[in-house]
Amino acid sequence: MNKITLIFLFAFFSFSLYAQQTIVKGSVKDAVSFQPILNVTVVLEGTDLSSLTDVQGEFLFSSNIPLGEQVLKISKAGYTTKRFPIIVYKGQTVDISDMTLERDISQSQDLFTITLSDDELDNDTSGADNITGLLSSSLDVFQRTAAFEFSQSFFRLRGLDSENGSVLINGISMNKLFNGRPQWSNWGGLNDVMRNQELTTGLAPSDYNFGGILGTTNINVRASKARAGARITYSSSNRSYTNRLMATYASGLLENNWAYTISLGRRWGNEGYQDATVYNANSFFLSIEKKLSENHSLNFTGIYAPNRRGKSSPNTQEVFDLKDIRYNEYWGFQNGEKRNSRIKEVEEPILMLNHYWNISTKTRLNTNLAYQFGRLGNSRLDNNGTDLVNGIPEGGGANPSPTYYQKLPSYFERNFPNNLQFAYLALQEFKDNGQIDWNSLYEANILNTQNGGNAVYALYEDRVDDTQFTFNSIVNTEWNDNVVVNAGINIQTLKSENFAEVLDLLGAETYLDIDQFAEAIDEAQNDLQNPNRLVGEGDTFKYNYNLFANVVNGFAQAQFSYNKLDFFISGSVTSTQYQREGLYQNGAFPNNSLGKGETLNFMGFGAKGGLTYKISGKHLLNINGGYITRAPSLRNTYSNSRENHNVVPNITEEKIMTTDISYVFRSPIVKAKLTGYYTKITDANEISFFFADGIGGDNVAFIQEILQGIDKQHIGGELGIEAQVTPTIKLKGVASVGQFTYANNPNLYLTTEADDESVAAGFVDGFKDFGVSNLKNYKIAAGPHRAYSFGFEYRDPDFWWFGATANFFTNTYIDISPLTRSANFTTDFDGNVFNDYDEDLARELLQQERFDDYMVVNLVGGKSWKIGSKYISVFASVNNLLDEVFKTGGFEQGRNANFRQLRDDKALKTPVFGSKYWYGRGTTYFLNVNYRF
Repeated sequence: MNKITLIFLFAFFSFSLYAQQTIVKGSVKDAVSFQPILNVTVVLEGTDLSSLTDVQGEFLFSSNIPLGEQVLKISKAGYTTKRFPIIVYKGQTVDISDMTLERDISQSQDLFTITLSDDELDNDTSGADNITGLLSSSLDVFQRTAAFEFSQSFFRLRGLDSENGSVLINGISMNKLFNGRPQWSNWGGLNDVMRNQELTTGLAPSDYNFGGILGTTNINVRASKARAGARITYSSSNRSYTNRLMATYASGLLENNWAYTISLGRRWGNEGYQDATVYNANSFFLSIEKKLSENHSLNFTGIYAPNRRGKSSPNTQEVFDLKDIRYNEYWGFQNGEKRNSRIKEVEEPILMLNHYWNISTKTRLNTNLAYQFGRLGNSRLDNNGTDLVNGIPEGGGANPSPTYYQKLPSYFERNFPNNLQFAYLALQEFKDNGQIDWNSLYEANILNTQNGGNAVYALYEDRVDDTQFTFNSIVNTEWNDNVVVNAGINIQTLKSENFAEVLDLLGAETYLDIDQFAEAIDEAQNDLQNPNRLVGEGDTFKYNYNLFANVVNGFAQAQFSYNKLDFFISGSVTSTQYQREGLYQNGAFPNNSLGKGETLNFMGFGAKGGLTYKISGKHLLNINGGYITRAPSLRNTYSNSRENHNVVPNITEEKIMTTDISYVFRSPIVKAKLTGYYTKITDANEISFFFADGIGGDNVAFIQEILQGIDKQHIGGELGIEAQVTPTIKLKGVASVGQFTYANNPNLYLTTEADDESVAAGFVDGFKDFGVSNLKNYKIAAGPHRAYSFGFEYRDPDFWWFGATANFFTNTYIDISPLTRSANFTTDFDGNVFNDYDEDLARELLQQERFDDYMVVNLVGGKSWKIGSKYISVFASVNNLLDEVFKTGGFEQGRNANFRQLRDDKALKTPVFGSKYWYGRGTTYFLNVNYRF
């Protein structure tokens, strides 16, 4: 407490001293929205004095100020530079608040027209969702390049997932409690109203929350802050959707103190770059604000962006070689049209009520309520349709996947090496067809029904229906000219309903809701309360449970700004509570699935701080550090929430220690930033699901793989540099060099159905401890660990521009299988080491695959016209101009779980269970036309 008192006394005496000094201070705001602009460069011409505006848009000079007539120059990329004459008198303060900057239409690239939220972020297989906040108006060359050049390669900032960044709308968190990630598609297609963003990067302080270690983005959708006028946009592309149309109107603040903004959008396409990836999305936005008085304002916002899109599959190299990189196994022709079996639908409206209270000229209070509800569904085919024969589950159709391993040439090459005709026939069949045969699924169902049975195949949807309520209140007070204090409290409550729903029985009337892999009829029941239940279209089946979460968070922060030194300190406390409620009594876990499970409690703490030392007007040094403990996400807490209450063993809070140091150089010609960072994450958990062979023997099982106590290390550097070599030509270069590794050997547990086979393999109640998984020093699959970009921009005075970049990516690694790095790999059914185990060969088999390095060339360009008070702009981009073929990610299949299985499979020319990959897109384009009036 004494230290805190000294800090505030120091600030007070400093303020008193400055009152007797010669001071130049002021603030800079956007000419249209009148919002403060962060990081505006303010230069006192003819001197070395230079400063950047803070989050309030403010700056301050307090030493070495020349007297008399002077000129202040204010500039920021994307805005028109201005110069302001001032007169400085000794011992007096020159206060030029509320200077304004106008946007420069010659630099209006309309970057938001190609946002990753439309194109990448809601793709389940994409690693690009970590580019949290980079869609904002930040014009830092490194972040801009990471967002728009590196994203197509699943690049992750500092190798970290998007759960490490915070995304807010009007100060309300949009990060999902289930996995910590923002669901960008909830506001996709609303680019016009989402462009007013405030970004902090890394550990830098945010006015709205404690933030994540990748920073915070707050999207401001207040009606009174929107740029008044109308905008119509049409876009064409061959990436995710093929067409987009948006229309937006903002009234600005009217004479009756009302303001409103309306935006409508639609994105559609029968097929994106991947085969049969249908896209159908509509977007609606309404924001209404009433200024109740000079100090109070109330804003209501409604967002509704239902979207439906077809997924694309990862594939083995064998499949890609037989087809091409556009191949997608999830679809087949039905009545002459492509029908995708894997459809993702998101329909989660957001309602918000925000109260803004200017308590005084120095203190503001923002109180918010939000309610989000709706549904998220992922469809897929099920061949678990069975009938009962003498009380035992029998039947079930063959796997409908066209890439099922028993349908591919490699399977026949392995099992019939002396008769390759089978492999040749499989090859021809896959080349000629190789898609889902919808007609055969209908025929099988109809035939089985005619014989007195039920559906063999069904199309169903894994559903998540969330209802979430959020309350928060954020206070911001300017203690004096040098000190700003922020504090807030946030409360979130979630009820998440999880179940499977029958969508289409493909010509049949009923489907038997039991597990065909179970050995006994009781174990086969998905719900013992309704045994042998027959379900129809629209019915719930398989699993049905609720997850509850309650989170209470508080943070406090102080920011200090002086002529040579800026620094901040921040702290947070978070209480998290989880509970599962089972609505079905699962036959495999009859005593641990129904009703409410135990309540889990976690307590998280966070502390961070940083300082910026202004060596001179051109040179700055920035240092940040933080330590955070946080609850695991819901996803990584329950080991198999669909069937039981089980929790990850020895679960505890994750710990994060991180630091970074940056050197910044600014001159009229060159701007550069060099950053080094180190992050250590400990006690993390990961859960995955897959089929595996050789789990203590030769049986095949569907397992849940639990990695507990994972430590990860992320170390690297970032460089961004741009040079305005002529008034029209700018050169830019970016480098990201990192190394992201597992830092320990975490604990490995498996769970599976509790039956005779699992008991014989050493499982107790479906659970087995496999000891440690030897992952230390293996690379984390986090996209390219190293990425480089070199490019130029040409901007003509007649408002047209053109740019090109060459992007290089290296050190991209496959996601390894932890099970094959455990003791199970070396031992047989009885736990003895294989008598033919070869350590040198094992080391070779377990070597992590590194993908080939590659280069991607991108082109961008545009033209703007001003006709009276109206604007027309055209923007176009071409990605991967040279049609480079490259892998962006992949994972080892865990199906070969022991030495013999993996050895025999890899000895084949084409492995049966080879790794699965994602390939980047070939040449794609995006064209955007915008009319603003």
